[in-house]
Amino acid sequence: MKRASPPNFDQSAFKQALSQFATGVTVITTRAASGQLIGITASSFNSVSLNPPLVLWSLATRSASMPVFRANSHYVVNVLAASQLDLCKRFATVKGDRFEGVSHAEGDTGMPVLDGALAWFECHNRSRYEEGDHVIFVGEVERCGVHENAAGVSPLVFQNGQFHGLKPL
Repeated sequence: MKRASPPNFDQSAFKQALSQFATGVTVITTRAASGQLIGITASSFNSVSLNPPLVLWSLATRSASMPVFRANSHYVVNVLAASQLDLCKRFATVKGDRFEGVSHAEGDTGMPVLDGALAWFECHNRSRYEEGDHVIFVGEVERCGVHENAAGVSPLVFQNGQFHGLKPL
């Protein structure tokens, strides 16, 4: 099989091109063996398969949360609503206890499901693939749910370095 040609662009040009793709925003949550709740903001979420129900997301290998996510059997993907921009920023930047004052419920596996999430997917940590400077996590969805008012709630979207809500066309 023929190998890929070397890129004809620099990292800055690659980032700029990627930023044009609008993505939904999620907070991936889990619980460390110590009981500490862990959560990170991720826009790398995608569906993989309906049968079995699989989703994927990725995390930088250098992330401080990597050892916990790699070792845990379960995690929850929380899809954020536009009204949850504060949660997005908290789980992306806050040092220390990101869950302090954050309303959540415990899922069937003990992992945190954020209150008000537009949708959530409670996943078994099925497989992991190291690619470049990230690890791709594939989760087998055991349970999922949708916000009771989902039809009227705008999702949080990230595109071109800015956050947006959506309106139907």
